[in-house]
Amino acid sequence: MTALTSVLFVMTGLAWAQAPATPPENSAAPATDQPKVSANPSKDTATNGNEGTQGEAAKWVDSADVPTYHIEPDGTADFYSWRGYKKYTANCFQCHGPDGMGSSFAPNLLDSLKRMDYYEFTGIVVGGQQNVWNTSGNSVMPAWGEDKNVMCYLDAIYVYLRGRADGVYGHGEPKRPQPNDEARAVENQCLGF
Repeated sequence: MTALTSVLFVMTGLAWAQAPATPPENSAAPATDQPKVSANPSKDTATNGNEGTQGEAAKWVDSADVPTYHIEPDGTADFYSWRGYKKYTANCFQCHGPDGMGSSFAPNLLDSLKRMDYYEFTGIVVGGQQNVWNTSGNSVMPAWGEDKNVMCYLDAIYVYLRGRADGVYGHGEPKRPQPNDEARAVENQCLGF
């Protein structure tokens, strides 16, 4: 490699590294006051709406005090939606597939949330279930009630999946919000730190 080729290669690499990142396609809803919800939303959104108020640790809740998502006008997700995506990917993705869309051995959670509310969802995560989704005798959802890495983030996982079920978050990571120190302190306390 000649010296000139080396310089051009390095400069091209630097220019590429400094280029602004293109946001992922469908990463968040369009910039509006409230995102447009699909015609077939989650059960909680169909029942309670998706208008939220900010509660403890900046967690958004709907009119029935059920955790919900919030999207800023610039498309930035709330902390719980973003954290839910991260924890879903770490803990649930292996069985339920990318973005909650299901796999050959676990159901599509976006469809499931259209039929079940927050309390049914959390009950299944905590206690598990067997042979409900696939009645052939080999369908098992383990109980995660003793696993702090799931339980300390259960509301966040639900909020992310609710947003996906409602069609306000596309595939992939929602637009990352600013850090939420209050929410992190709650998480750390739950984890025993």
